[in-house]
Amino acid sequence: MNSDSDLLIEAIPAFQDNYLWAISRAGMAVIVDPGDATPVLNYLQRKQLKLAAVLITHHHADHIGGLGTLLQASAQSQAAPGIPVYGPPDSRITAITHNVNDADVVPLPLLQASFQVIAVPGHTRSHIAYYGHGSLFCGDTLFGGGCGRLFEGTPQQMLQSLKQLAALPGDTSVYCAHEYTLSNLRFALAVDPDNRALIARQQRDSATRDAGLSTIPSSIALELATNPFLRCSDAALIHSASQHAGASLSSEVDVFTCIRDWKNSF
Repeated sequence: MNSDSDLLIEAIPAFQDNYLWAISRAGMAVIVDPGDATPVLNYLQRKQLKLAAVLITHHHADHIGGLGTLLQASAQSQAAPGIPVYGPPDSRITAITHNVNDADVVPLPLLQASFQVIAVPGHTRSHIAYYGHGSLFCGDTLFGGGCGRLFEGTPQQMLQSLKQLAALPGDTSVYCAHEYTLSNLRFALAVDPDNRALIARQQRDSATRDAGLSTIPSSIALELATNPFLRCSDAALIHSASQHAGASLSSEVDVFTCIRDWKNSF
C-alpha cells in the first residue's frame, strides 16, 4: 500500500446521528454510504473535491438514499459519467457498478488506495465492510460500544462477523455509521459494570460529546476492551447474561443472543 500520510478521512454528519464518510487525497474523494446527497455535495464543493468512487456497505435507505442524486450531480458538474460504485451483490441496491464479495480488493487508483472487502452478514444478509490503510468502514455491523440489530441475519452470523472484525489489528480505526456510542455504553455498563476500561471510556466519551465532538473513530483495541458484543467468552459477560436469562449459558452464541435481545429492550 501507498503512504497514508496525506489520506484524509472525515465525517459528513447526516440525519439525526449518521456519519457518511469521505476518504480523500489530492483533490479526489471516495464517499462511503451516501444516505443523503445534500450534505455530501456541500462537503465536496466546500473542500473543492471531485467524486472518484462510492463504497456501499448495505441497502438501508440511510446508507444509499442519496446515491442517485449524488451520482447525477457529480456526473454533471465533473463531466465524468461512469463513477464507480462498489457494493454487495444485492438487487435492492440498483446503482452499483461493481459487485464485490468477501476478500475482494477494491482499487481506488485516483486516491492511490485500495480496500479489502469483508463479508459481515447479520444486520442485513449482504452487509459488507471495507478495510485498508489502518481503517475499517463497517456500516452498521460494529458500533462504538455496540453492534447493529439483526434484521436479516442470525446471531451465529453476526457473532462470526464481529469476530472477523475483532481479529483486525488493534490499532485499526473503526469508522461506523452512527453516533450511538453513549447509549451503547450505558447498556454495556449494565452488562459489564466492573469493567474499569469501560467505566473510563464512558467518562471520556461523555466529555467528548459534551464538547460537541464525535466519539468516532474508535479502535479495535478499545472495542475489544469495552464492547460487550466482542466479549461473549469473558467470564463476567457469561455470568451477567446467565443471570439475565435465568439459565446457565455457556456458548458464545447463547451469550451473544441473550445480550443482543437484552439490548433490544434496554
